[in-house]
Amino acid sequence: MAVAGVAVLAAAVLAIALSELPKGAGSGDAGAGRPVQLTRAQTQLRLAGSPPVLAALHAQGGQLLEGGARVWAAQLRALRGLPVVVNKWASWCGPCQQERVVFQRVAADWGTRVAFLGIDSGDPSRSEARAFLASVPLSYPSYYDHSDALGEAVTDSSFWPVTVFFDAAGHKYIQQGPYESTAELERDIRLYAVGA
Repeated sequence: MAVAGVAVLAAAVLAIALSELPKGAGSGDAGAGRPVQLTRAQTQLRLAGSPPVLAALHAQGGQLLEGGARVWAAQLRALRGLPVVVNKWASWCGPCQQERVVFQRVAADWGTRVAFLGIDSGDPSRSEARAFLASVPLSYPSYYDHSDALGEAVTDSSFWPVTVFFDAAGHKYIQQGPYESTAELERDIRLYAVGA
């Protein structure tokens, strides 16, 4: 009987302690749904064992690539059959800055089965874009799009940020506006990219 009493007391203490944790603390979000930034080592550990096509993207993580529409189309062809999440951003965009850690964490958690790509649209210079990318290490590359021509073509929007989800069959869903938590972005990946 004493053991049962101790077990009940321990369960009550655990329940109280868990109720005091910040919202989302178990999923990497701290405080009011704000995610905690990962280090490069933490990101690499989460992405270990990725299929070769995704490992190739991870090897370009945080890079600012050139190319335009032709190179972009070739990249999407290489990812055919995989779910793809595209984030259109710019270094001067406040909401883009706020959602950067959300994308970092979710791309690290989903990157073994979902491809992530960025489009840096409308940035006045590559140096500002590179500084932005250096502030939060990402596991995927972004394409430099000074004119916003590629960004508008992919997202059907002249606003920032915009996220586009492609499922494995190539169907497209567009979400305008920032993601404030990992839970929100993961929900939309399940709904629009992986169909779960």
